[in-house]
Amino acid sequence: MATDWLGSIVSINCGESLGVYQGRVSAVDQISQTISLTRPFHNGVKCLVPEVTFRAGDITELKILEIPGPGENQHFGDLHQTELGPSGIGYQVGINQNGTGKLVKKPTSSSSAPQNIPKRTDVKSQDVAISPQLQQCSKSYVDRHTESLSQSKSFRRRHNSWSSSSRHPNQATPKKSGLKNGQMKNKDDECFGDDIEEIPDTDFDFEGNLALFDKAAVFEEIDTYERRSGTRSRGIPNERPTRYRHDENILESEPIVYRRITVPHNYVSKEFYTDSGLVVPSVSYELHKKLLSVAEKHGLTLERRLEMTGVCASQMALTLLGGPNRLNPKNVHQRPTVALLCGPHVKGAQGISCGRHLANHDVQVILFLPNFVKMLESITNELSLFSKTQGQQVSNLKDLPTSPVDLVINCLDCPENAFLRDQPWYKAAVAWANRNRAPVLSIDPPVHEGEQGIDAKWSLALGLPLPLGERAGRVYLCDIGLPQQVFQEVGISYHSPFGCKFVIPLHSA
Repeated sequence: MATDWLGSIVSINCGESLGVYQGRVSAVDQISQTISLTRPFHNGVKCLVPEVTFRAGDITELKILEIPGPGENQHFGDLHQTELGPSGIGYQVGINQNGTGKLVKKPTSSSSAPQNIPKRTDVKSQDVAISPQLQQCSKSYVDRHTESLSQSKSFRRRHNSWSSSSRHPNQATPKKSGLKNGQMKNKDDECFGDDIEEIPDTDFDFEGNLALFDKAAVFEEIDTYERRSGTRSRGIPNERPTRYRHDENILESEPIVYRRITVPHNYVSKEFYTDSGLVVPSVSYELHKKLLSVAEKHGLTLERRLEMTGVCASQMALTLLGGPNRLNPKNVHQRPTVALLCGPHVKGAQGISCGRHLANHDVQVILFLPNFVKMLESITNELSLFSKTQGQQVSNLKDLPTSPVDLVINCLDCPENAFLRDQPWYKAAVAWANRNRAPVLSIDPPVHEGEQGIDAKWSLALGLPLPLGERAGRVYLCDIGLPQQVFQEVGISYHSPFGCKFVIPLHSA
């Protein structure tokens, strides 16, 4: 009877247009030649409708995946959907050319909904007689079930008899590893055996579950245990070990004193700071002049001071020009050009000394110095040394380059020679520097901004800085070799802020 097939799990292929359907047989109508599936899957996706019905003309292939046992077809509506497991051993109903059907038992794989692999007992039950009522459901595929089953059973008997007769007499009968397969089957059921409808739709509450964990209580318990047992803590947040930088001392030292230089209060008007935080107070021009005169009295002559100033200034200029990236044998075609503007005074002699050192480092130096009938001895000596280098000396501003240079060093200004600012050559030199648009480095600039004709980007102070204004740009300090006792004689408590360098940057407070 047709009711014998109710509850069977089948797979129906309706061609490329309709696709593959899988589900449990809920009704078979012999008159209208239709079959209905409940809880169907279409191409592996669960259908939105609870039941679908197929005509015999629409079916091109039928696979019987599982036949229910006795009495199970009465309760097929209460069974779980998960019985449609992964595709396994089933029966495939095909249509051949002569109109006869053939039922073939083979493992099938499909990209449709999950199919369950039937048990060995189910396979045996599938080999039992098929009701001729289902054969009358469709002339195109059902009439051939009984004949295919009988052929399959007779083929199995012949195969078993041939296997037993062809086996060697001493060959043992192979044992089936049913225990191992059973264990794997149980694991599959535990992992994939839940009902699809029982999967919760709500998201997991991470915050709620995290709130159940009392972190403070756990750490307190760990801390109490470690205090009692004397074990060392390895991760308690409140007892993290102190971390040191690569330039910090592990051993405890005395508190750092940042104010190591003290100047009489009537001479202090501005303070600077080094990169390490040390305080460097400024001094007035009068105190600075007194400091240099005391140093000269103790043997630090003007020639020594000029040499030290030239070395420090040239070292800073080489750094501003690019350092080793610019000055190397591979860049001989890109020699930097420096224009040196000097006046006929000690400040100008410092600039000439700087130009000599730059020329010795393969820098193209153009020195401007106006012609005077009588020059200072210090300037004459520095010019004599400069003439032995490859540097160029000019006295006419027309000989200066019209194209921008790499750096302009300004040594034109001197507080003691304020009348020079009214000279035509001075005004022309200032105009050329402003027109050239090259960065300017001023060496030992004056205090008052009105005494500076050229705005500088960098300024280099000697020994101790003067209270320079904004037109001086960024202030640097160089060590010209003044002994500590020289500072003490002028009332300055001094401790060197230079460290391992001879030129350091200063920052305004």
